[in-house]
Amino acid sequence: MQDPFRDRTAVITGGAAGIGAGIARAMAARGARLVLADVDEQALAATARQLEAEGAMVLPVRTDVGERAQVEALAEAAWKRFGGVHIVCNNAGVGVFGEIAQARHSDWEYTMRVNFWGVAHGVEVFAPRLIAQKAGGHIVNTASMAGLVGMQWLGIYCASKFAVVGLSEALARELKPHRIGVSVLCPMIVDTQINANSERLRPAALGGTGTTTAPAPNQPAMAGGVIAVDEVARRVVRGIERGDLYILTHPEQRDFLRRRAERLDAVFAPERW
Repeated sequence: MQDPFRDRTAVITGGAAGIGAGIARAMAARGARLVLADVDEQALAATARQLEAEGAMVLPVRTDVGERAQVEALAEAAWKRFGGVHIVCNNAGVGVFGEIAQARHSDWEYTMRVNFWGVAHGVEVFAPRLIAQKAGGHIVNTASMAGLVGMQWLGIYCASKFAVVGLSEALARELKPHRIGVSVLCPMIVDTQINANSERLRPAALGGTGTTTAPAPNQPAMAGGVIAVDEVARRVVRGIERGDLYILTHPEQRDFLRRRAERLDAVFAPERW
């Protein structure tokens, strides 16, 4: 059985820091070649240098995943450098927090542009290429626990991540005949700088101020333990190896998901139905 990582090429968006950089380290340790994409060019270059110093083959490509043409250019650069791609991690994401009724339209635009359209562009651009390549492969789309359970203060974020979960579930069915696996990563709280970075990198045209000051989610909305990005990356690598559709990260997720399933099932109780 072919190793899914050794001498294979992985494209990782949002690869400059956080979960993306963790996934890059984990895959490099397994012998994968890396194509890292991120809108933060300075952080991207620093992460690429560090990985190269550790012996990895890395191609950094500054990419705004909200622009389909830039994702096309990312794919072309990957094929030109490495001759093919086998793993695609549509991981770039932002967090915009607050009550839905108080949100600005630009909050919706910014969140959906990165969290949903970034994944959609990755699928649109890479899935046909993986099929044509006839070498199998795997696509990992980063969603969130907020894509499985609705949470107060995370409404817009939930909307974007629920969309990613549905897309991934459908995509898994369609790509299975081509020996291309699909996983959707649904973490709870991970030790990243998503709140500060989302605001710092937010374009002015979409309400950005260029600062790291932004409303933080309230504690009940984000209840749960905080884990390191390397633990998430370990689970991603394992999920690809096992062909898991859902990659979960926290044991406490089980109770949240059970309660959601019970609420749905209760609708069919005879006295209610």
